[in-house]
Amino acid sequence: MDTYKNKDWLKKPRYCDEYRIAVSQFVDYACEIASLRGTLKCPCKRCGNRLFLKPEEVKTHLICDGMDKNYAKSIWVFHGEEQLIASESEGDEATGSDELDDQNIDMHGMLCDALGMSNMVNETNSGSYECFGTEGEGLGLDEEAENFYRLMEKANQELYPGCKNFNKLSFIIRLYHTKCLNRWSDKSIDDLLTLLNEVLPEGANLPKKFHQMKKIIDDLGLGYNKIHACPNDCLLFWKEYGNDSTCKKCGASRYKEENRKIPAKVLRHFPLILRLKRLYMSSKTAVSMRWHDEGRKKDGVLRHPADSMAWHSLDKQYSNFASDARNIRLGLASDGFNPFGTMSLSYSIWPVMLTVYNLPPWMCMKDSYMIMSLLIPGPKAPGNDIDIYLEPLIDELKELWEIGVDTYDSYANEIFKLHVALLWTINDFPAYGNLSGWKTKGRFACPHCNEDTSCLFLRNSRKCCYMGHRCFLDENHYFHRNKSSFDGKVEHRQAPKLRSGSDILNQMLQGFDFEFGKSQPKEREKGKKRKQCKNYYTGWKQKIIFFSLPYWDKLLLRHNLDVMHIEKNICDSVIGTLLNIEGKTKDSLKARFDLVDLNLRPHLHPKNSGEIPAACYTMSKKEKQVFCKVLSTIKFPDGYASNLSRRVDVASCKIHGLKSHDCHIIMQKLLPLALRKTLPKEVSTVLIELSNFFETLCSKVATVEDFERLEYQISVILCHLEKVFLPAFFDIMVHLAIHLAYEAAIAGPVHYRWMYPIER
Repeated sequence: MDTYKNKDWLKKPRYCDEYRIAVSQFVDYACEIASLRGTLKCPCKRCGNRLFLKPEEVKTHLICDGMDKNYAKSIWVFHGEEQLIASESEGDEATGSDELDDQNIDMHGMLCDALGMSNMVNETNSGSYECFGTEGEGLGLDEEAENFYRLMEKANQELYPGCKNFNKLSFIIRLYHTKCLNRWSDKSIDDLLTLLNEVLPEGANLPKKFHQMKKIIDDLGLGYNKIHACPNDCLLFWKEYGNDSTCKKCGASRYKEENRKIPAKVLRHFPLILRLKRLYMSSKTAVSMRWHDEGRKKDGVLRHPADSMAWHSLDKQYSNFASDARNIRLGLASDGFNPFGTMSLSYSIWPVMLTVYNLPPWMCMKDSYMIMSLLIPGPKAPGNDIDIYLEPLIDELKELWEIGVDTYDSYANEIFKLHVALLWTINDFPAYGNLSGWKTKGRFACPHCNEDTSCLFLRNSRKCCYMGHRCFLDENHYFHRNKSSFDGKVEHRQAPKLRSGSDILNQMLQGFDFEFGKSQPKEREKGKKRKQCKNYYTGWKQKIIFFSLPYWDKLLLRHNLDVMHIEKNICDSVIGTLLNIEGKTKDSLKARFDLVDLNLRPHLHPKNSGEIPAACYTMSKKEKQVFCKVLSTIKFPDGYASNLSRRVDVASCKIHGLKSHDCHIIMQKLLPLALRKTLPKEVSTVLIELSNFFETLCSKVATVEDFERLEYQISVILCHLEKVFLPAFFDIMVHLAIHLAYEAAIAGPVHYRWMYPIER
């Protein structure tokens, strides 16, 4: 076992006897301590503690590939090193120290990691703590150290004389955690604390009220700031407006009850800087924050945003920022939800979440590493006025980019200047319009095509359709000259030109100023005023606050189209049209009259009797039942998908209540199976190709060339869809699919940039 304890064997050649003996001892000991049904986690470079393997396979992997270097530097938590250290400490009689209970040991370790003091404090004979003279000197952590000592003092206090299971701090944290999980009111905690103080023996150190308990927890740095807001979303009552009692723009009162000073609307701001510093205060996460530079495989394959052109472009333009791998790249996501869990209530509250892309793939999109920065109150969505609520966050991001903050790196045991950049935002399409400033409805609904969006208003359906995808094909493609299968015209246009960030900023600045607030004139009245401006540009609603970040106009991709919602909407349109589900089908009588207006496809025009001729995608009732039966009878492994049989009614040939992930599974896995025996080849082939497009797009590993080929394939697929379906089928969500592969080539795999982890 001595060879196993000494980690120097990891530095020796893997073919030598000493290395092989140490591997055997390591695996044998791990099997005794950390085994699970005869298997244990493999810590080799390939598996990285993600797979459970048999002991002999683990030995083979460690000899062939070696141990993961990040895991080698840390405590082997999956293989029993913590138990080994604990057992040695208990058996060591030379120390003469008293045994500490498990709760106290965990609490001390948590505080050391959380507050970054693990390498900088020492316990004195009296039980107090002091900084190491050599390591703590000159690091500028006076406030953190004082806070640490205060918490350590509470961690050493007994809950009551003779208590062995809890100390004061651990019990308070456990009680607060229970309150949050079970949604206890503050009054219920006050009553419980009163009861506990009566029950516990004399000399108990328990707070008497909840607010006293909360002050202790606030020292951990997990609090937030309350910023009052105008009830009409005109401004925040902070900075120069901090002392005002009424809104300067609309005159609304700051308080809904003036006497009691109860604010009408409160923004919760969770300070970002402190939370980012905490990522480096723990030695374990400090190592992971370097993964994008030190642990990533750099072979030109897209596996992570760090492999993408968007990441490298920022590094190339700002070499000082890229010089330190510890500088952080973030993604911002926001969406509205009903906090009360009742969909019948129209209450919308908007959290603003941040994802840290420095972390490896198995960490960065997990909820434990997502940071809530803002909680925008309801009951109405902020809409275009969301920039007002983003001001505190943008101020922090500007400070983190231009000045930086001194941060203690517990892995390197040094202070460094931390800088942060925001790479992009992640939203569904309506929220995309709020955060980007682009109008996502009407003539210029596509933010990529910009003013070159191909839009046609359908008079009978009362909606815009977005076709004309032939312009994205090669110049010599025969579809350009095919008039009868499309809109009756030869296509001479070229693909829309992509605008840079500086071009977009110039467009935003042309001709009008946006006024925030729900009390301002309605959009149509604003539009009349704006159209009087000489250089008015129709597509933009406002200049967004993100352009106050110095680097924002230099980014290759600023706002992501959400693959999750686009895939769901396309799936709903396809299934609703094929099954002719009322309210969801795109083949209605009004859609057929649009063909009459456009003088297209005379064989599909409605008869004088009101009869609608069958189209090539029209299915009989028997074919619909076959289609539905495939979806309802298929079985999946546990946890792979929901029970789709509950969503499908085979008798009436209807599908209802599909969630986003249900559509994801149907679109990529089930649709090709269900279409094989139900539709003509010219229809089923193009829909299967569409299914394959989304499956390839969502792959976790790909190259830029793969996505470039996919970009051309989707343009061909959409052209074939134009030959099959009616113009009413082509809403903006169908059109946006043509830009998804381009964004993937720029920014990397889509599962880092969609709403699944955010909404979950």
